[in-house]
Amino acid sequence: MSERRNQQNIVKKEFNKDAWKPKTELGKKVKSGEIKDLKEILDVGGNILEAEIVDCLLPNLEIAMIDIGQSKGKFGGGKRTIWRQTQKKTKEGNKPKFATMVIIGNRDGFIGIGKGKSKETMPAREKATRQAKLNVQMIVRGNGSWEGGKGQTNSIPFKVFGKCGSSEIRLMPAPEGVGLCVEKECKKMLELAGIQNVYSKTNSQTKSKINLMMACFNALSKLSRVRVSKDYIKIGGVVEGRLQNGK
Repeated sequence: MSERRNQQNIVKKEFNKDAWKPKTELGKKVKSGEIKDLKEILDVGGNILEAEIVDCLLPNLEIAMIDIGQSKGKFGGGKRTIWRQTQKKTKEGNKPKFATMVIIGNRDGFIGIGKGKSKETMPAREKATRQAKLNVQMIVRGNGSWEGGKGQTNSIPFKVFGKCGSSEIRLMPAPEGVGLCVEKECKKMLELAGIQNVYSKTNSQTKSKINLMMACFNALSKLSRVRVSKDYIKIGGVVEGRLQNGK
């Protein structure tokens, strides 16, 4: 059981800023210190083309892997695994490929998701991690209690709906103490985003973890696209990105 946990939680390597040679104009501004916060890039819709930008601006980033595959077991049974294996039959024999899905987050308003596929497991994981960093999004959080903004900002401010393929998920605000009432793999994403209390409801096919995770990510992305009035920001404790007292 401990080996499986070590596979799911990747140990993040230390980022060497001095050895990084940026290739884009945005990367050069980040390395020179002209841009010091990832929020500055996402607010103007900047296109991140280098994963090192996220490594530089989010040093406390955490990485986790999702159980998207299933390994063969005795008597026809099997267990969930982080690798989805497929094979192609050729004249030389079977050529396997491995696919995996990775989510990243700093537990304080930033989340990303990526998928990678390769002939070997480690290159597939590296591709998924890089794609997740390029797809990082800023999440809006709020107080899920009906009493107003007196509580902590540990939920979502309003109901959102996400869909990918045939998988559908609806996330709803929840007051403090409820916890994450959501599917196990989606729970990992919400924890890395910094959300502690939420209700959820899923429809259609939810066995496909890839579609379900993408639907949950799409729902979280919609939180920042909805215009919120200034009055509701005070009442609901709405915060975009890091909390005011966050690091």
